This record gives sequence, structure tokens and C-alpha cells, in this order.
Amino acid sequence: MRVFTAFIVLSLLVGSFFGHAQASFDGGPVQERQEIAKHVQIFPNPAMDYIHVRLENVNFNDVKVSLHNIIGNQMQFESELIDEHEIRIKVKDLDTGYYLLALKDDHAKLQGTYKFLKR
Repeated sequence: MRVFTAFIVLSLLVGSFFGHAQASFDGGPVQERQEIAKHVQIFPNPAMDYIHVRLENVNFNDVKVSLHNIIGNQMQFESELIDEHEIRIKVKDLDTGYYLLALKDDHAKLQGTYKFLKR
């Protein structure tokens, strides 16, 4: 019972810490930076086999993508470019849990980290 209680408390702490997508942008007006962040879509969440990442205003050919487990270890993954604004990432072989997807594009001044759940 103590292990279960500790797990619940840890889950709540991690959820509150990573509860929202964190994105930062260099340069440009704040309103413009917020507009770019609004157009990042990650679906479905929670994911089973694949997640899709869509960036409406940014070309994926220039974006560096990395995947980390919840404790920060970088994970290997397979991805497929659907079109210039969308990729599909295979998560089928990942263990159940929360993962962090980091997106970085120096040209568009985009840098963001997004949380998703793999079931």
C-alpha cells in the first residue's frame, strides 16, 4: 500500500511539473511567438502505435526532433515524413508511460517540449 501511495504522489508531482507544453522562442514579438506555439498539434494523446506531430507554420524539413522518457533518457524512434508540415512517429514498441517530445528549428526560432502518454 505504501508503494502505491508513493506512486500516486509521484505521479501527481510529475503531472503538475510537466502539465503543460513548454515552448520557448528566440526573437520576435511575443504575440508572434504565441501564434507559432498554438499551431503545434500532437495527436492522438494518449497514443497506442503512432503519434502525429503537425506544425502548421513551420516546415518539418528544418526541425530537429528528439524523444525522451519522463526521466530524461533519450529514446530511439522511427519517424515518417507525411508532408512538409507533419510527421508520424512510431511509439508502438515504447513502454507504457509519459514521454517528452522536443522540437527545435533554429530558422523559425522554435524550441518546444511537449508531453504525451503512451498506453
